[in-house]
Amino acid sequence: MTQLLDGARRPAISGKTSSLVVLLHGYGADGQDLFGLAEPLSAVLPDSAFAAPNAPEPCEMGGPGFQWFGLMNAQGWMEIREHGADQAAPLLVAYLEAELARYRLDASRLALVGFSQGTMMALHVGLRMAPSPAAIVGFSGTLVAPARLPAEKSGTPPVLLVHGAADPVVPFTQLAISETGLREAEVPVETLVRPGLGHSIDEIGLRTAALFVRRTLNT
Repeated sequence: MTQLLDGARRPAISGKTSSLVVLLHGYGADGQDLFGLAEPLSAVLPDSAFAAPNAPEPCEMGGPGFQWFGLMNAQGWMEIREHGADQAAPLLVAYLEAELARYRLDASRLALVGFSQGTMMALHVGLRMAPSPAAIVGFSGTLVAPARLPAEKSGTPPVLLVHGAADPVVPFTQLAISETGLREAEVPVETLVRPGLGHSIDEIGLRTAALFVRRTLNT
């Protein structure tokens, strides 16, 4: 039986749901960690419902948080990310399909917004979905398995990548690497650098993301 993910939900503040924004948290956190973004995003996206699932595994570091995949492995970092994203992808796809069905929406009315490891999952799954989501936003993350993307992508949804220049967790250099991988796969990508910002989301990045999602949903 496929494991079912679950988490927090928020209906569209307009009372008329025409799109869905799914917030994907990072390593060691949970859905509630990003769910606070739903309130400011709703001001720009009043017709969007929001959902923030917990990742499928308890975090291997202990505590109450979750992980999309583990990091404590003897394999290389690249192999850990690729294998882990592949393993978690079907669970996230099943969750997205169930949430879209809840609101009777097509995937073309979906926006994925990830942070850190959640960004890895948003890109890994969203670029392989058919139909494609309307938009993918990634904060402080990276593109997993870029060499595989041209052959495996199902579409080319627009992507926005936001990264703090002082990020000590996912190095800022990953922004350029991810951008190159997306462009080589002919995926339209925009980037926003936040000077002095660490592994976090700031007001300017969030506002830019909200406007990006609104623009892509209305295209």
